[in-house]
Amino acid sequence: MAASAVPGYSPGFKKPPAMLRLKRKRLRRSEPAAAAPPPCGAALRAPSAPARRNPFSSLDNAPRAAGTPQPGERDRRPPPPAGGSPSAAPFWQLLEPVCEDKPSRRAEPSERTDILALTNDLHLPVAAPEVPSSPRHEFPADWSIKTRLLFMSSQPFTWAEHLKAQEEAQGFAQHCRATETNLPQSVQEPKLSTELRCAFQQSLVYWLHPSLPWLQLFPRIGADRKIAGKASPWSQDEALQQVLMSDWSVSFTSLYNLLKAKLCPYFYICTYQFTVLFRAAGLAGSDVITAVISPTTRGLREAMRNEGIEFSLPLVEESRTRKQKNSEVNLETEVANSLKVSSSMEDGEEPAPSDDDDESFSWLEEMGVQDKVKKPDAISIKLHHSRKEKHEVQMDHKPESLALVKGTNTFTLLNFLINCKSLVAVAGPQAGLPPTLLSPVAFRGGTMQTLKARSINAKARVHLAYENIFSLEIVGPVMPHCLHSLTTLLQSAQGGAFSAVLYTHEPTAVFNTNLDNASPALNKETVCKDLSTCGLHPKTLDQLSQCPTLGKSSIRFLEMKDYAYTWKS
Repeated sequence: MAASAVPGYSPGFKKPPAMLRLKRKRLRRSEPAAAAPPPCGAALRAPSAPARRNPFSSLDNAPRAAGTPQPGERDRRPPPPAGGSPSAAPFWQLLEPVCEDKPSRRAEPSERTDILALTNDLHLPVAAPEVPSSPRHEFPADWSIKTRLLFMSSQPFTWAEHLKAQEEAQGFAQHCRATETNLPQSVQEPKLSTELRCAFQQSLVYWLHPSLPWLQLFPRIGADRKIAGKASPWSQDEALQQVLMSDWSVSFTSLYNLLKAKLCPYFYICTYQFTVLFRAAGLAGSDVITAVISPTTRGLREAMRNEGIEFSLPLVEESRTRKQKNSEVNLETEVANSLKVSSSMEDGEEPAPSDDDDESFSWLEEMGVQDKVKKPDAISIKLHHSRKEKHEVQMDHKPESLALVKGTNTFTLLNFLINCKSLVAVAGPQAGLPPTLLSPVAFRGGTMQTLKARSINAKARVHLAYENIFSLEIVGPVMPHCLHSLTTLLQSAQGGAFSAVLYTHEPTAVFNTNLDNASPALNKETVCKDLSTCGLHPKTLDQLSQCPTLGKSSIRFLEMKDYAYTWKS
């Protein structure tokens, strides 16, 4: 049987180059008609279509675009114009790694990643909205926890590298003894200043409980992926969970006693659902101990009420007060708003429902308008309660759900948290793991930890020249006192000129809310005298005693020029 008689057989299939040649001939025949010059004697002519690459040829034989240099051929393209923007070049050419020993050595992939991240950080603060009208000698207190700091300066950070064993030990001793370090306004030789290097080590120390080296215990909210797969022998052992919680309760009680005695300025409790900030009397403009919880849920608030804990919702009350000041209330609007209770619930008000609905409308009879206004029936009242419950659920897990506890109620909160079942996850990677305690000072059961610090040197391309950029990266739970102490050191070491990008743990940004409970008799002298043994520097204590001014936001970018701060939030 002839091969041509086989159904579906094509003789050209064995010779693909011949088929491609035939297609090229057909394309060439159709080119003159398509590429005909335009009428009216136009001089411009459309460029011909690029040659199609042969799929059966090797990569070396592939057609190249016009102007593309051959392998081994030098690129003869002219350089970009001098007036061009540096952003026109590829962004990976903006920064090149610096190596003092071998300048011609190329960066390793990990170094390249760090430098690209640094490039992004340099451009990050541009979109930040709020800037103070004029530079100030001090920036406001930021009660949020930072996960990363990136300081940048035109002067090197070599003084923060490779601390000697004696300097490291001296820094730990200064922290434990709460030694005050007062540096001059400008340190001439930072790398040779032992006092500066010891103070730097002192500022990196913090205290943690529990201490499980193979687990990252901060942040806890949204940390399931990082903890998943790690060894957790307590997850299925109830006896071990009880031992861990008993040890945690002892550490928590120790911290509260230190706070009450004004030997600890503040501390954090980080659970898998919410964070609690305890502050000593005298801090954040309050003359009593305060505790702020965020975010909260309706179930947690109901449980706190059932335990007799008195608390307020500052953001909800602020929203309600703002609306009352901005609106002009008259008789008609009062009557209308009394029937539209849901509008007040949109502002976040959580009033206790009235037991006697008949008495709640008795004021209409006193005004003589009971016939003009239709009294809501039982169904309307039930709808009102259902709207209230719906609003409470909608407020959950949001910054507006911030709860404030003051005075002796903080001790009741202590007992409530120790016995609270929802404090520890019952399922998932964090099951059975006690909350994380973070403190600036030592406490019973606490473990000394240090923030990770490293310096990165790079060159930034500005027009046709390169400028040195030096950066210092701090990674870990950076608490408010640590941020202030680090900026104080950099002020002296970097000649009063540096900038910083701050990465905030978002659930804690709402801790900067003004609680509006400042005492008129509260002054700086009284605060510094009462909290002189809390372990903080007097300048840091002075900053943290001020009323918060950042609201629900936090500082994202901080810059110092000529020893004056500007910031963006």
